[in-house]
Amino acid sequence: MAQHQAQRLPLHFSGSGSEYFRLWIVNVGLSIATLGIYSAWAKVRRNQYFYRHTRLAGAGFDYHGEPIAILKGRLVAFALFAAYTAASSFAPTAAAFILMLIMVLAPWLLVRSLRFRMHNTSYRGLRFAFRGRTGPAYLAFLLWPLLAGLSLGLLWPFAQQRMAAYTRNNSSYGSAEFRFSAGAGAYYAIYLMTLMLGVVLFAGLMVLTSILGSNGWFAVEEGQLTAMSLLLAALGTYLGLLLFAYPYVTARLQNLVWGATTLGEHRFVANVSAYQLLGLMLSNVVLVVLTLGLYKPFADIRLARYRIEHLHVLMEGNPDDFVAGLQADASAAGDEMAEMFDFDIAL
Repeated sequence: MAQHQAQRLPLHFSGSGSEYFRLWIVNVGLSIATLGIYSAWAKVRRNQYFYRHTRLAGAGFDYHGEPIAILKGRLVAFALFAAYTAASSFAPTAAAFILMLIMVLAPWLLVRSLRFRMHNTSYRGLRFAFRGRTGPAYLAFLLWPLLAGLSLGLLWPFAQQRMAAYTRNNSSYGSAEFRFSAGAGAYYAIYLMTLMLGVVLFAGLMVLTSILGSNGWFAVEEGQLTAMSLLLAALGTYLGLLLFAYPYVTARLQNLVWGATTLGEHRFVANVSAYQLLGLMLSNVVLVVLTLGLYKPFADIRLARYRIEHLHVLMEGNPDDFVAGLQADASAAGDEMAEMFDFDIAL
């Protein structure tokens, strides 16, 4: 029997920089004029623009979030961090208590936020959902990040894997559930490669600065040459990793996370290039600086188009039949009382 081959469906992004600039400038102006209150409405307009210009198999996504719900979440976040900032200047004990309160509330707030965002995202009229429980969220979003910090970052790849597994394994589209299969070892491989690049860069800079110092490029005494070489190599390595590591890690993580994600029997493939992403980010930064920030919406569009259009769905069968089947399942389940999704917070 011939082996069945999945249909490869690319995502397309049709957003325009000039078109989005008009939306962006109005959002910024009204947010400033209203002291940030309009930012909730600005987020809805921004999300709707990006969602509706993202298409898969000829159909676009949509965003249905209510600005009032987003405003409520931002007011809660503002109140918590304002209380912490105010208390830290005159009552360190109270500030520490508020910080602990924020940490304790963060996973609970994040679960509600995930429910809100997924519930208010749809494709072909069918909504996504997040069904994660709050208890496991404290392990994924609080315990493991804390342990990663206490281990000086050694457990951070494992913490990232647990967060990704929690969010993806508890998400669904209609009655089809997402599943995540990547282990912590795949995350460690990415950061290990980054560490090796840093070591090679540091060693190369040490050799280079030593050669330059020996040839009289630095006005230092012989005994200070090693210290100068170490300082310059460390600074160069830091700047190099800051410049190159972020796009590398970002590209590898996107490829890893989507490559390990399935939706029912359907799979995903991402092929983001670290070099292309680096060039895109560098050019965006330069153009934003040269235009005093006015290029920002164009940069957002360029980055969104690159990352979206380097993601493909490996669809088993016809996408119309797949969505129609999920819609039939949803209608067959009856009209049940849906949980209210009335709260969003950016964490």
